[in-house]
Amino acid sequence: MCGIAGMIDLSGRRRQVSPGRLRAMAGAIIHRGPDEEGFLYEPGIGFANRRLSIVGLADGQQPVRSEDGRVQAVFNGEFFDYPELKAELQARGHVFRTHCDTELIPHLWEDHSDRLVDKLRGQFAFAVHDSRNDRVLIARDRFGICPLYWTIQEEDGGRWLLFGSEIKAILASGLVKAKPDLKGISSFFTFFGVPGPRTCFEGIQALRPGQVLDIHITAGREALVERRSYFDLDFPDRGDEVRAPLPELVDRFEHVLLSAVKRRLRADVPVVSYLSGGVDSGIVVAMACKVLGRPIPSFTIRITDPNLDETERAMETANMLGCKPFVVDFGPSEALDTYPELIEAAESPVIDTSCAALLMLSRAVHQQGYKVALTGEGSDEWMAGYPWHKTFRVTSFIDRLTGLSFSTTIRDLFLGTSSGRQFPAGMARRVRDSIGGYNGWLDIYGLVGMSKLRLFSDNMLETAFAHNPFSDLELPLERFRKIHPLNRELYMSGRCHLPGLLLNAKGDRIAMRNSVEARYPFLDESVYRFLADIHPDYKFKGLREKHILREMAERWLPKNIARRRKAMFRAPFDSFHLESAPRYVSQLLSEESLKRTGYFDPKGLAAARAAYPTMRRNDPRRTSIEMGLAGLVSTQLWHHVYIDPVLCDVPGWTPPAIT
Repeated sequence: MCGIAGMIDLSGRRRQVSPGRLRAMAGAIIHRGPDEEGFLYEPGIGFANRRLSIVGLADGQQPVRSEDGRVQAVFNGEFFDYPELKAELQARGHVFRTHCDTELIPHLWEDHSDRLVDKLRGQFAFAVHDSRNDRVLIARDRFGICPLYWTIQEEDGGRWLLFGSEIKAILASGLVKAKPDLKGISSFFTFFGVPGPRTCFEGIQALRPGQVLDIHITAGREALVERRSYFDLDFPDRGDEVRAPLPELVDRFEHVLLSAVKRRLRADVPVVSYLSGGVDSGIVVAMACKVLGRPIPSFTIRITDPNLDETERAMETANMLGCKPFVVDFGPSEALDTYPELIEAAESPVIDTSCAALLMLSRAVHQQGYKVALTGEGSDEWMAGYPWHKTFRVTSFIDRLTGLSFSTTIRDLFLGTSSGRQFPAGMARRVRDSIGGYNGWLDIYGLVGMSKLRLFSDNMLETAFAHNPFSDLELPLERFRKIHPLNRELYMSGRCHLPGLLLNAKGDRIAMRNSVEARYPFLDESVYRFLADIHPDYKFKGLREKHILREMAERWLPKNIARRRKAMFRAPFDSFHLESAPRYVSQLLSEESLKRTGYFDPKGLAAARAAYPTMRRNDPRRTSIEMGLAGLVSTQLWHHVYIDPVLCDVPGWTPPAIT
């Protein structure tokens, strides 16, 4: 992968882009591309690229141009069907000057204009400029693997559109002051991630997965900026899902997934893999070894809490396949030491402390001299791998059996009050209506959402009550009514959990912080389509998640791994509240710091910290409090790093100088 950034004059005056600004924007994301940099300057337009060379090592410099030089592009990501598409374009007369997949963009633009996105498979964010038609297209891949942010700002009597692979690039332009978006922070405490388009920074948006910005520039007139979707997650109408004998579907799934792994092994540098104790990463590693005809190095996290440690199972898989294992230890002290860097990398608060473990894992990959790592994300999203799917199925069964809505009543009571505060009457119903009815994701979102009542200041709570974060998601409610209830849950998985947490704070941002590209076979377009089309019973049979994957995995892995019950990869949430916590934690939690940010109530924090140690470890109330406290600390830390670096001794983020 790489990093891209740019500025586009929307005023119609074709103002010159400041080279100093553009260099600073590129410098802010140098970790994404330490190998090379490249710039494009045209009247009113400037593009920047930082390159991490993986394909076409010798001649993949950007920007890349069409034969006549009129179409130019910068690109972050990988097109995994590059050889096939290149051959098709050459057969139509296109002449390639490089061996890099970036060059597909200008040639495909010449043939298909803005519909080129329909031809591309992989993980990508790019910007292409057609000087013949005064047009710029900015695009993001279907599932949100590669990040892309944008904003429109006023300067010198006219508007600029700025974009970047990370928010740092936009802030480094000098045209945008970092300010908190209170609705964005409230959304974070809804989804324990930031799925977009809203971010925690006022005025800065994430381009949604599967969307483009189409910018038509006209001299002397304001440019037209259109945001539209070219792809959305979809499932068959209920009753139209594919059914076939299970062995036949397993054969087809095996072929589709093996092909996806094979495509993701295409690189001019060695490829390694993350490996946990579960079936997802295990099958990816096994298939990669089969395709290459040799073992590949594996990288595993050892959580020092014995209740969370999966190392023994991971080593069983590594030893069976002959992989050379690298193991990284992670406990409370590592979490605390790593979190400031994690927050700077993620550009948002982070509740899930295992993200810090994965930051350390990507660092180990880099330290061993590797640039590309396979990983198993996407399996749980497409095949109902999370425990709340089971909870919802059980409670729904009870409701059907009794003919009553006991589960909804209990949930509403549980979510209704905390610390003497209440959500407004009818708010739970409005949330359910905004996502087309209750589904299992609201159970886990409810656990973190309770933190608003416990911990938010009055001002923040007022914002939370006035704003329904689910309305930002632009969900296709009419379509939801026609698809199976489980598929509605899987849509939420792919729309919220993937781009909001897994592909952000657990994926791209922490991997690219260490100049490592993560690749996701389960997020191959063909894998998604196959799993979306088959009947839910093949994905979630009874209370058995990932049914078809486990059937197939028995051909590749030890049966105890293939059949192992889903275990959430996580680190302890309570690291920030140990007596040995470093000084920056107590500084962030001081009453002075809490009043300075204004997000949280000091009395609510004190009550929560006193309550949770007295609860059983498996008590959902304790989990809710621990998640909320982790969110509070990380929000304070995010504010310190990006907004107001006076809350603690940790250095704040400083943009490169504009020269």
